[in-house]
Amino acid sequence: MHWALVLPVFFASAVEAVEALTIVLAVGFTHGWRIALRGATLAILILILVVVILGTAMVHYVPLALLRAVVGFVLLIFGLQWLRKAILRSIGAKAMHDEAAIYQREVARLKDEASRQGFVIAFKGVLLEGLEVAVIVISLGSSAHALGQASLAALAAVIVVMALGVVLARALTEVPENKLKMMVGVMLTSFGMFWMAEGLGLRWPGGDVFLVPMVAWFALTALVLVTFGRRRAASDA
Repeated sequence: MHWALVLPVFFASAVEAVEALTIVLAVGFTHGWRIALRGATLAILILILVVVILGTAMVHYVPLALLRAVVGFVLLIFGLQWLRKAILRSIGAKAMHDEAAIYQREVARLKDEASRQGFVIAFKGVLLEGLEVAVIVISLGSSAHALGQASLAALAAVIVVMALGVVLARALTEVPENKLKMMVGVMLTSFGMFWMAEGLGLRWPGGDVFLVPMVAWFALTALVLVTFGRRRAASDA
């Protein structure tokens, strides 16, 4: 089991699954669960096809060095974006991602829309959130030649979030999403930097073990930026 692969895929998928489930719940409570589940199911089937077709093609037909360079760059961009938003939210420069508020807005909007539009919203919400997961699964899985493990990690995250949503729908408001995004941002940034450099011919000291100090470095950098940002915000207040 490639735990260094499975964990970032799992947490990244969980974050996106929470956002998708928020939309599905809003559609379900306003237009019925049959409509919401139909839209979500169709989106999930399309995402599975995307992962299977593109992931398999990348593993078999793209040279490993080129694959790692391109994938590393994509993951680096994803990771830096997630990390930037998480840091800004932590220091108060950007509003926290409030699932409860999003849920209430979706419910209010959907009450004024037809059932067909409810289906489209559930489909679009799951598809858009899932596409980001698909990119991460294909990128990490194909680069490590472990597409199956990456796919199973994403599926496990979706199942866990769905179970929580069914049992405790309101528990979504308690999910520490910003902390998850900070952690996932650190992981994706580290993997992106590591694989992009390897794809360009650089060999890290100790091989894959070098990922450990790299993750620690980006985590420490994020912590320093958050601490500095909070102090500066407090002094300006």
